Amino acid sequence: MSLAGESDSPAQRMREKALQLTERAERTTDPQERRQLVEEARRLHEQSKQQGQNAGGSRSKGVVGGGRD
Repeated sequence: MSLAGESDSPAQRMREKALQLTERAERTTDPQERRQLVEEARRLHEQSKQQGQNAGGSRSKGVVGGGRD
């Protein structure tokens, strides 16, 4: 099972970590800790979206440019 985890993209790992943080935030009773966990989860989710977009854009450019030259 560790092989599947190793093949995950960085963006996927960030999304999984964001989900874990969100779940921890739902379980905590400390309001300050909850806010911090939710904010960290939100930040990771946004970063994962940006990485996913960057990876997708560079991948398609490489395929198109490489095939036509």
